[in-house]
Amino acid sequence: MHPNDVYVERVVDLLDPAANRILNMSVGEARARVLSGDAAKVAEIDGSFALLARSGKTVNMARSLDRPMRYFLAKRQEGPALIVADRIDRIHEQLCKEGLDDQFHPSYTRMVPAHYLTGIQLIGCPDPDPTYTRFFTPERESLPADLDEIGRRYIGALADEIGKQLKALPEAEPVGIAFSGGGDSGAVFLVTYHMMLRLGMNPARLKAFTLSFGDGPDLAQAREFLARLDLGLFLEAIEADPDELDAEQSIRVIEDYKPLDVECATMGLALCRGIRRRYPDWRHLWDGDGGDENLKDYPIEENPELTIRSVVHNLMLYHEGWGVGRIKHSLTYSGGLSRGYVRTYAPGRQYGFEGFSPFMRPQVIAVSEGIPFIELTRYDVPTLYSLKGEVISRGLRSCFGVEMPVFEKRRFQHGAVRQETLRSRLPQQETAYRRRFLAMYP
Repeated sequence: MHPNDVYVERVVDLLDPAANRILNMSVGEARARVLSGDAAKVAEIDGSFALLARSGKTVNMARSLDRPMRYFLAKRQEGPALIVADRIDRIHEQLCKEGLDDQFHPSYTRMVPAHYLTGIQLIGCPDPDPTYTRFFTPERESLPADLDEIGRRYIGALADEIGKQLKALPEAEPVGIAFSGGGDSGAVFLVTYHMMLRLGMNPARLKAFTLSFGDGPDLAQAREFLARLDLGLFLEAIEADPDELDAEQSIRVIEDYKPLDVECATMGLALCRGIRRRYPDWRHLWDGDGGDENLKDYPIEENPELTIRSVVHNLMLYHEGWGVGRIKHSLTYSGGLSRGYVRTYAPGRQYGFEGFSPFMRPQVIAVSEGIPFIELTRYDVPTLYSLKGEVISRGLRSCFGVEMPVFEKRRFQHGAVRQETLRSRLPQQETAYRRRFLAMYP
């Protein structure tokens, strides 16, 4: 195109506006804040959102940690076309409609990284790199090394977020918790229950859904957890058939190939499928995702790239990966939980659920990042692993007078089904999963 010719840029926003759950302003005001490019104003948006705002050739995008937001910049004779959606396959479908699918490859799509305002200038070829401006930067190690005070603040922030979410729901709308009896789902269930009582709501709206394939340890753990607190009537087991474990379906749904995420998504699909069969109209399914990331409770020894020093010294390492602009940051997927939450988001959307995890809210993450991990652990790995149980149990005792049972940590996929059964159906081979994913776009 000649430099004097007029570019006609095009933006196709395929995001579902009804999926935004903004609690303190209208979607229009939130979008205006994104357009302003002012990170401080974007940081004040409270809730779940994926927003695009455009003025002329300038496009700004921002999302919360729990909302995937992807884009693809296509070339046209008359000017560039920016397509934005929550899924790769929706971008591909739009390109096919416009006769631009010959430009497509899934690795050419881009994920807007959580906690960053992403700016794009639609000025043609060659396309300039996006700009990234961080809008959420919690202060690290700002709390005293007092586990009782840390627990009080952490569970207090969790209660605030759950309370806001409960108030935003229609009266009598039922709420389900994906519940294993572990620390994170246990905290979400207990805080939700006690906040319902505190707000004068009927806790009969609440259920704890536990997935079981008949041979996993979670169901027994969930029963014991609730029995100790005399809350067993809230438990509902969702029985599933191991023959329904299907890695290929999971890969299609989450559009990713990381083995742990594929496994977790397979469990999520089984749980959502089972609830939907039983309750055709159920909408709200909450979970404890983000709790491990907040308290840095992952087995470091399973990842040769990590040491305890890298975990405790890097801001939100488990939430964002190594960070925007780093060599190992994936432009296609982002990193950390910013990438991984699709394992929960996509199965829920597949079956028509609205998800929510209070652990992923900035106010809760800010408390966790304020924990003086170095002072508390002195770089001792077992001490780091013990922190989450201490923080959550002390916080529940302080905020609600509850003695929460604490069990050994287990992943979702290792609690719903025996590992031997899981491995016989999901062989945990990333290269094979990657090939299956790429085969979707021959």
